Amino acid sequence: MDRKDIIRKSLIGVAGLVVMTVAGISFYQHRHYKEEVVISDQVQVKKLADYFPELSGSVNDCNIYMVEGSEPGATIMVLAGSHPEEPAGRLAGWILVEQAKMQKGRLIVVLSTNRSGTTVTRPSGAYPQLYTIPTAWGGQKFRMGDRWTNPLDQWPDPEVYIHYPSRQNLAYMDIRNLNRAWPGRANGTLTERTTFAFMNLIKQEKVDVVIDLHEAELQYPVINTIVTHEKGQDLATMASMTLTDFEGFSIGTEFSPVNLHGLSHREIGDNSDAISLLLEAPEPFLDATRGITGEKQLLEGKDAFVVKAGKHGLLYAPIDENGWPIATRVGRHTSTVLQILQSWNEFHPEKEIVCEGVPKYKELIEKGVGAFLIDPKTVDKGKVIFE
Repeated sequence: MDRKDIIRKSLIGVAGLVVMTVAGISFYQHRHYKEEVVISDQVQVKKLADYFPELSGSVNDCNIYMVEGSEPGATIMVLAGSHPEEPAGRLAGWILVEQAKMQKGRLIVVLSTNRSGTTVTRPSGAYPQLYTIPTAWGGQKFRMGDRWTNPLDQWPDPEVYIHYPSRQNLAYMDIRNLNRAWPGRANGTLTERTTFAFMNLIKQEKVDVVIDLHEAELQYPVINTIVTHEKGQDLATMASMTLTDFEGFSIGTEFSPVNLHGLSHREIGDNSDAISLLLEAPEPFLDATRGITGEKQLLEGKDAFVVKAGKHGLLYAPIDENGWPIATRVGRHTSTVLQILQSWNEFHPEKEIVCEGVPKYKELIEKGVGAFLIDPKTVDKGKVIFE
């Protein structure tokens, strides 16, 4: 090997080390980035490990926000971040925590249901690690996540994932998919232990309704809908009809397949007294035919490739040049959650839940998501919680 070869290979090695170092720092910063949540005097913060101590100290020992009303009533739980690559659900949850004023009943909100999934983005997906919601004080940053538990926290995947306890065979990677791991088990994987802990929470807190917030690609048939366990069919149908008639957007109802296991809308309803519902809003960012998966596309919901796919009849939800902006998607979730609460009250006047202060669909479109986030610098440090 001559001198030139040695120099060339040395330079290539140094360049590789530089790239590895820069990437490693970036990955570390994303995994440990602290998102700020402002809580009111009504909010009590617990940990998931309070319901399953074996999770204590783990990455998935997430915050549980309990917004208590001044009068007794129903208990409603909202799960956000089951799939952290679906940001509208987490942002809707943020608004619920920071803006909800409970008069009757109790609202339980989880912003990072699979917290491990918020610490990584899709391998080879070119996702942004962070995205910024514009606000009057200059913007608030949030972590972008992935659909699955971070492989740093749970690995390896099996060749076939056998769901517990149904023994149904599922795709191998779905062993890290929190929304395929319900109802979980105490001695299972991290993802299964997480859903097991949530089942304990649901039972111990006597939750009446669980609402799981999601987004889906427009090429996925279950979209713009409320997926409901059979126990919640009347509730979901009434909410769907009312929203379609009065809120300015249409939303359908899908019934949870009895023989498809692992999903929250099936297993929570089967394994607890709670009614289980799941909401799906459109997210063009996830479509296979999409263009660049950057922050702009994530927030604006515009993609010429997805629009073209729609013109060829390949989509299950409409899209045009206006796209599906983040405020529209978040507004669909907040309005649907609020309408579910109102519909619940019509069926259960003896056990009402009354929530005020949360913006609906039209107000979010008009003012933007950032108008309903509270500047952490304007409140006492004790009112700021980190996700």
